[in-house]
Amino acid sequence: MSQAVTPTQREIFFDPDSFIVSKTDLKGRLTYTNKIFCDIAGYTEKELIGQPHSTIRHPDMPRAVFKLLWDSIQDGREVFAYVKNMARNGDHYWVFAHVTPSYDNAMQVCGFHSNRRVPKRDVVEKVITPLYADLIRVEASFRNAKEGLGASYQHLLKTATASKASYDEFVFSL
Repeated sequence: MSQAVTPTQREIFFDPDSFIVSKTDLKGRLTYTNKIFCDIAGYTEKELIGQPHSTIRHPDMPRAVFKLLWDSIQDGREVFAYVKNMARNGDHYWVFAHVTPSYDNAMQVCGFHSNRRVPKRDVVEKVITPLYADLIRVEASFRNAKEGLGASYQHLLKTATASKASYDEFVFSL
């Protein structure tokens, strides 16, 4: 299903009482999507199951945010993040994501679970969009992608902890 999708710059909004839900395996391949996820993303469940969650990744999302997310959940910690996703037709939608590890009966991490809800609009516009644009600029300012990611990640952590708060405290203070 790897078709190139061009961003349209049109935003999709969803009901504030709705939750987008998905589950993935340890490699980030979708194992479950709810109807709201499918409807907003523009894919059928059959098309999504087995595909990487990154199928809906918007190019405006800094890699540093995903590094923070993956580092947290692979370490067994939950994480909250603002994420800009892209629908099949190139439209985008913002979510406030809560991602947690899923455990099997032996208490081993066996996958990940994400609930996404409508984010605070003013936070997206006044804080997150400019911050993510800065992170993308930092990432692009390095010829070496790994160095760009490292610098962007450090910038994200520095921004989040500027008020002597953790990343989680930063996100919830918005």
